Amino acid sequence: MFKKFLIIASKKDKAGVNITTQLSQFRPNPLLVGLKKEGASFDFHLIDEDIIQTENIDMSKISRYDFIIFASKHVSEKKDKTLSIHSPGNWNNAEYGGEPERICPTSALFAKELFENLNARSEKMKLKDYKVTLEATHHGPLINKPCLFIEIGSTANEWRDNRAGFIVAKTILHTIETFKENKFREIAFGIGGPHYCPGFNKIQKKSNVAISHVIPQYALPLTEKMIKEATEKTLEDVDFAIIDWKGCGKAEQRNQIIELLEKNYIEWKKASEIKK
Repeated sequence: MFKKFLIIASKKDKAGVNITTQLSQFRPNPLLVGLKKEGASFDFHLIDEDIIQTENIDMSKISRYDFIIFASKHVSEKKDKTLSIHSPGNWNNAEYGGEPERICPTSALFAKELFENLNARSEKMKLKDYKVTLEATHHGPLINKPCLFIEIGSTANEWRDNRAGFIVAKTILHTIETFKENKFREIAFGIGGPHYCPGFNKIQKKSNVAISHVIPQYALPLTEKMIKEATEKTLEDVDFAIIDWKGCGKAEQRNQIIELLEKNYIEWKKASEIKK
């Protein structure tokens, strides 16, 4: 499905530099790449400015690749130690890059495998003080290639943490090398809940469902434009939407979500109904 990957990071981003530096040791000698007939490959694109701004991305360069992985720092007010994955885009305003009400394409299947592998490697390496989590779809850049962010948070100490950088690098490498399209997965996007998606984390890690985008509670009320973006910007055919029932506010808002999904012929399930 994907053969050529591009890892993008900013030279001014300590976490991005950490991840790409760790990953570079696993990249085959460019002079010998031509000898490798099969399998996926990856390249790096290091830019001088922030990667969340669309204008900083070389679109002609990314057009030559099948999938883009943004390696980045994560910042939070609570300063929690995190390893996180999310799709880029904006459900409402574009305060941090990209464009209003537009999101990037992504693969639910690749996102699931990346998340599963990040959890497994973090547990294997006993990185107990870091929380592995999904984030809701947010911020730029806006590109027309399938993509994901993988991030280290949330302070300079974590961004420079070689152990965290190594785990993220090995996760990227392993997922690129082993990814296969699983046609038996169910494909969904999420609606509701907080930014760090505790309900959807369990589904992405432990169920047969693969989640592409998440529309958090703070981005509600749901609109037809959001539904269209979520379905059209998921590479695979969406089987249903998952609703974080308690994370959608009052009954009126849940009813509005259900009415709009059914109007647009989108099946839906409660997060609690997904077998884990």
